[in-house]
Amino acid sequence: MNTLERHINGLFGDTRVPSGRLEKGFIRVPAAELQETDDAIHLKLELPGLEAKDLDIQVTEEAVRIFGERKSETKTENNGTIKSEFYYGKFQRVIPLSARIQNTNVTADYKDGILNLTLPKSEQEKNKVVKVNLEQPTA
Repeated sequence: MNTLERHINGLFGDTRVPSGRLEKGFIRVPAAELQETDDAIHLKLELPGLEAKDLDIQVTEEAVRIFGERKSETKTENNGTIKSEFYYGKFQRVIPLSARIQNTNVTADYKDGILNLTLPKSEQEKNKVVKVNLEQPTA
């Protein structure tokens, strides 16, 4: 993963991605919230104004990729002018996970523009024990 990808996909980092396509030079990616328990990682993404059919979610053992597109429904009548800060178009976000998960057992819920993913940890991660060696001071 290169420096730009790390910047783009850094959890709780800036949610704007440099782009030459927009006049202001940035595309907004979905805000995320991550909670880890002993058994699972819970990922919440804010995706207002999107329907489930506009989202593509791919989960590996180590990361979650969200692809989506917000389509403009704004129509002008009578030669009116519209000014908008809404972003319309495609976006992508990759969120690296802190533990390996069972990507075949992921569950998802999408309601009111909030996507909730429950990512169960692999059995190896749940049972992971790390031995800590204490060094004896030398006299």
